[in-house]
Amino acid sequence: MWDVDGTIADASAGILPRIEVVLRELDRPQIPADQVNRWIGPPMLESFQLLAGLDENEATIAVARYRQLAGQQGYAKSVRLYDGIVDVIREVHAAGIPQTTASTKPGNQIDAIFEHFQLTDLFVAVHGATPAPGVNDTKADVLGRALEDMRSRGVDVSRPVLVGDRHHDVDGAAGFDVPVIFARWGFGSPEEEAGSVLAVESPAELRDALLG
Repeated sequence: MWDVDGTIADASAGILPRIEVVLRELDRPQIPADQVNRWIGPPMLESFQLLAGLDENEATIAVARYRQLAGQQGYAKSVRLYDGIVDVIREVHAAGIPQTTASTKPGNQIDAIFEHFQLTDLFVAVHGATPAPGVNDTKADVLGRALEDMRSRGVDVSRPVLVGDRHHDVDGAAGFDVPVIFARWGFGSPEEEAGSVLAVESPAELRDALLG
């Protein structure tokens, strides 16, 4: 099971300018340099409240505007895949291991990115957040739906593992007893590794951990 932002893809070149536009339109302060990474990964509705100080209604409006900008610009625009990560995904697929995403990025955005980079066929399914701006889908919400859906497709989910880069991955997986491999190339801080079963420095290291 894969997180997307900070694990498979770096979308920060598009995400951060959109956030800046939204904050400017709402007459709110711009993102402090030491908080930039905190915006990548968590649910956007949560981030606009916790990091920008918006109330729930304001945050819902902000997320709607942010997603409008993303749609206008193209969901795959300014997205790059981490070096070596596609090779890992292809090797896992070739080994016959079913793969899915469990990301709080909206599912329609993941679909667009995967289609653009020709990754769709390597995954049994894509699971992401509900696109509605007022829905605060947590990692646990998405992970739960992903496990249930994979099970309904006849996939053996008795030994799942989630690859992610934020404490939200570790926290969300804990309720389902899903071990997490922490991707250090993402946006998380070293403190966020706590609770993961393994932290890896590179996709090559991840490949060895998954496939031996």
